Amino acid sequence: MELAAAAAIGTALAVGLASIGAGIGDGLVTGKTVEATARQPELRGSLMTLMFISVGLIEALPIIAVVIAFILMGKMG
Repeated sequence: MELAAAAAIGTALAVGLASIGAGIGDGLVTGKTVEATARQPELRGSLMTLMFISVGLIEALPIIAVVIAFILMGKMG
């Protein structure tokens, strides 16, 4: 019983920290893209493409964390 509770707390922490990290990363990438677009508006298209690729890679982290959390919870239950 205590092992399942510890696993639940651990998975919640892992998913929460991954989400916080992704939120910070998304904010930094988006902010820098807006700054770069303000400096060189003619590069808007290529900057947006790079931003969407970066945000997609950043968002993969919490998704992977959720999958690992579900796998671990399935093993403990």
